[in-house]
Amino acid sequence: MASFWLALICMFASLQTRNRVVQSKKLGIGVCYGLNGRSLPSPVEVVSKYKKHGVGKMRIYEPNRDVLNALRGSGIDLALGVRNQDIPFLATSFASADWWFKSNVEPYLNDINIPYLTVGNEVVPCQFSESLVPAMQNLQTVLRARNLTDITATTVVHAAVLSNSYPPSAAHFSTSSNETMNMVARFLSSQGAPLLINVYPYLAFASDPWNIDLNYALFITNGTAFEDGNLSYRNLFDAMVDSYIWAMEKIGVTNVDVVISESGWPHSGNGDLTTQELAATYNRNFIQHVTNGGTPKRPYSYVEGFLFSMFDEDQKPDGVEQNWGLFKTDMQPNYDLVLGQVQ
Repeated sequence: MASFWLALICMFASLQTRNRVVQSKKLGIGVCYGLNGRSLPSPVEVVSKYKKHGVGKMRIYEPNRDVLNALRGSGIDLALGVRNQDIPFLATSFASADWWFKSNVEPYLNDINIPYLTVGNEVVPCQFSESLVPAMQNLQTVLRARNLTDITATTVVHAAVLSNSYPPSAAHFSTSSNETMNMVARFLSSQGAPLLINVYPYLAFASDPWNIDLNYALFITNGTAFEDGNLSYRNLFDAMVDSYIWAMEKIGVTNVDVVISESGWPHSGNGDLTTQELAATYNRNFIQHVTNGGTPKRPYSYVEGFLFSMFDEDQKPDGVEQNWGLFKTDMQPNYDLVLGQVQ
């Protein structure tokens, strides 16, 4: 991975005042920036917010020009998304991918560091699966033609691509996703690129709170929760991440790293399972855990990650979906959290 992604440990402090997000002395992880809200602050204000709280990485889901212009010269690294509906167009030819790149990436290259172009979000398995790898290949060819070796074309997947994910060593790709994931993994392996994965212990816990221990989902289990062969697991997050690694190994791909493209805990919308305290606990522990090391399967690999999300988004469906934000739309924090250092 490129050196600009190397992160230092983020420590959180006890706060005695009202809810606030404060800066620690060390830079942490990235934060996703969704735009599905009616009263969101302007992109200029948002970029200022990232810088104020020392967030050095941002993920956006499409090439929004206002956001891209606001990011110019900010020093914030960007994971830039290709919209799902644009994948078939990029898949048609090199010329199509080249046009997309010239329109949406090239004008910003001198002012924004863009390590990842993420082709789609959670498109496997779905109607765009057949177009995904051709689109990634065409976009990577565009990058190679320009000698842009510090930018990688990849994609973002979620738990729907997996089957039998417990224990992690039993994981494999589901029947509906196996063919596409074989091609995705082999393409990424050939390029030395990571697979981006959305990992949500909250969703697993909320689907079965009777059998999944809350402490296990929040990174606060005392001791080993279970053993998988010679690997010991203390939290659900590690087990979920290692499931993807095992699934790739089952198809003979052993050299693809993973990046956590989304993780978080909603602060309301589902009763006692979604409180500000639970969201704060998960996100604090996620930051500390991810920036401190790898997983039982790959203990010496740094796993970089993005929290979801910077703001609540009130144009999403009612309930949990609207309430993942670290901040309200008026930029006030939903709970205490240490993100990074002042830049």
